[in-house]
Amino acid sequence: MPTLLIVHHTPSPNCQTLLEAVVSGATTDGIEGVRTVRRAALAATASDVLEADGYLLGTPANLGYMSGALKHFFDQVYYPCLDATRGRPFGYWVHGGNDVTGAVRALESVTTGLGWRRAAEAVKVTGEPDKADVQACWELGATVAAGLMD
Repeated sequence: MPTLLIVHHTPSPNCQTLLEAVVSGATTDGIEGVRTVRRAALAATASDVLEADGYLLGTPANLGYMSGALKHFFDQVYYPCLDATRGRPFGYWVHGGNDVTGAVRALESVTTGLGWRRAAEAVKVTGEPDKADVQACWELGATVAAGLMD
C-alpha cells in the first residue's frame, strides 16, 4: 500500500488549521488504498522518508525562512534519502505573518536538490487563514494522496 508522509511544524493555531485541512483532504473518503503517516518535523526520520512514496510538508515562515524544525528534518534526511527518493511526488504549504518568500525559496531549493517532483501547487498563506486558504490546503492533501492511489 502506498504511503503518504506528512511532515509538519505546527507551532500556532493558524498552522494547526492548515495541517488539519491537509490531513482531511489526504484522508477523505475518495482516497482509497493510501496509508497516511503524520510526523512532527523534529520526530520524522530518514526511515520515515524512505518508507513513504510521497510527501506533504508544512512549515511556518520564520524570520524569512522555513522553520528550524523543518530545516533540521531536511538536515537529517537529505543524504540518507538523496538517491533512493529521487522523483517522488511532494507538495507543501507555508504560513507566515506577512511574507513567505524566503521559506518558499528554501523549500524549493531543498526539494529540487533531493530530486522530488512537485505534484501540486504550493499553498502560501499570510495572516489568518480564510476559507479559500483552508480549501486550498484540503485540495493539496487530496491531490498528492490521490496521485499515490493504485
